Amino acid sequence: MASVPSLAATVHQRVADALSAALPESAGADPLLRRSDRADFQANGMLALAKQLKGNPRELAAKVVAGLPADDLVGNVEVSGPGFLNITVTDGALLRTLAARAADERLGVPLAESPGTTVIDYSQPNVAKEMHVGHLRSTVIGDAIVRILEHRGEKVVRRHHIGDWGTQFGMLIQYLIEHPDELDGSPADAAGGDASGEAGEAAMSRLNRLYKASRALFDSDEDFKNRARDRVVQLQAGDEETYGLWRRIVDESKVYFQAVYDKLDVEIRDEDVVGESAYNDDLQQVVKDLEAAGVAVRSDGALCVFFDDVKGPDGNPTPLIVRKSNGGFGYAATDLAAIRNRVAGLHADTLLYVVDARQALHFRMVFETARRAGWLPEGAARQLAFGTVLGKDGKPFKTREGETVRLVDLLDEAVDRAAQVVREKARDLTEEEIADRAAQVGIGAVKYADLSTSMSRDYVFDLDRMVSLNGDTSVYLQYAYARIQSILRRAGDVGPVAQPELALAPAERALGLHLDEFGDTLAAVAESYEPHKLAAYLYQLASHFTTFYEHCPVLKAEDRATVENRLFLCRLTADTLHRGMALLGIRTPARL
Repeated sequence: MASVPSLAATVHQRVADALSAALPESAGADPLLRRSDRADFQANGMLALAKQLKGNPRELAAKVVAGLPADDLVGNVEVSGPGFLNITVTDGALLRTLAARAADERLGVPLAESPGTTVIDYSQPNVAKEMHVGHLRSTVIGDAIVRILEHRGEKVVRRHHIGDWGTQFGMLIQYLIEHPDELDGSPADAAGGDASGEAGEAAMSRLNRLYKASRALFDSDEDFKNRARDRVVQLQAGDEETYGLWRRIVDESKVYFQAVYDKLDVEIRDEDVVGESAYNDDLQQVVKDLEAAGVAVRSDGALCVFFDDVKGPDGNPTPLIVRKSNGGFGYAATDLAAIRNRVAGLHADTLLYVVDARQALHFRMVFETARRAGWLPEGAARQLAFGTVLGKDGKPFKTREGETVRLVDLLDEAVDRAAQVVREKARDLTEEEIADRAAQVGIGAVKYADLSTSMSRDYVFDLDRMVSLNGDTSVYLQYAYARIQSILRRAGDVGPVAQPELALAPAERALGLHLDEFGDTLAAVAESYEPHKLAAYLYQLASHFTTFYEHCPVLKAEDRATVENRLFLCRLTADTLHRGMALLGIRTPARL
């Protein structure tokens, strides 16, 4: 089906047409239509326009009202204050629009008019290291943005730029050569994506032992340190034995990564994992081209890019170092090679980087360097910088011992806490069903707490609040959905049918008008890459439904037409909650 324009869009067009007719020189002017507490909508554009043209805003507003077509869309229009229009649509128009939404599998949400190709870089764990709470935000935010953009019809290329290259691999591989039993056990096929939690924990246990033992030897034995550094050279030269052991460490890490992603209920495909190593062969050409173009210059033996507005505390310029004085490459060279590949090879129109806000300066310099080199169009790259996860003390979230919190421990605790909530409310659920719901509720709670916060802000990780049935939590939304499913099951042979001839109660109108905003909300979220605005919409939707449920009996309404109409509002609310939550990566169980 074709997309369904929202009532706001339809009314906006009507007012704009009437404004152009009343004042031809105002053609194309924005009537500034907004939702209003005084009516359904308020148009404020006449005030500024009349002032600009030295006219009377109330007289202009009256001409606009006179020019509105007499049909069944607008029920009432009032001119208030200095030329504001307070507009109320008819109940029939609202219900017909909602019925059209309900009949469309996309709920009337339009596809993007000019979809492009977006490469999004998110969830960047490091090989042979555990994922911690710091990886949560990049993964959850990136996954939600991918879902939203794909739903809008964008071509999205996912990239997980894992840390799988560098000097530490000389240390790890040399230790493995000298202690070949350290990684006993075959890693599962990471590409299959079905690694169990047990396999992931076992893989991480082996990797932890390897990393700690090799680090201890590297720090204490100068001969081993030299052998490890030589091994880096062999890895970069493609030595067969060295490369094979490196591949084994990477595959073992992927088993662990996949187990964490499965627990987090996030799809990570093996073909999207393109780490630092993928660009290793391009680095020499990157630096050669930068130097040839005069973008990068030599300074104290290193190849650097300087910026007029980037200086250190001492006032001296702080450059982006592309190649170190010892000939090694840092993150900047790899990031620049990735940009060139993503624009020239993947034909990306937009590059998004879901990365910690503390790396803002690095990415600003990398983007500007790529732009100067002609590899990146102006404005094509954007860092979606996120804040820090804090503990209840307001400091970065740590264990009581002051260590970084393992992501898997955090997720397990959330599921355990959710199980208590589900068990307290469970009426007819088996233990197996309680465990299944607890996973959906607990992981949903963690994701929603993150996604309902503006990504640039820090937020406090508080499981007690996250799994609460009250307030702005995913559990509140999930229970609203489950309650609706219960109502629909109890409705028997009475089906949900919109009844446009009925007069609506205030709570029905408020719920219906909010339902009609779903498509406009998604368009705005996709445009600004702000999932928290979708979370806010869904929380308001659940709140409107709660008010509706309290004031408008559904199954015990006065007549069948009203029952059917209220069941229709219930069904569309459930469908919208389900779709919206899915776009945030959160499941909506039918029974809780």
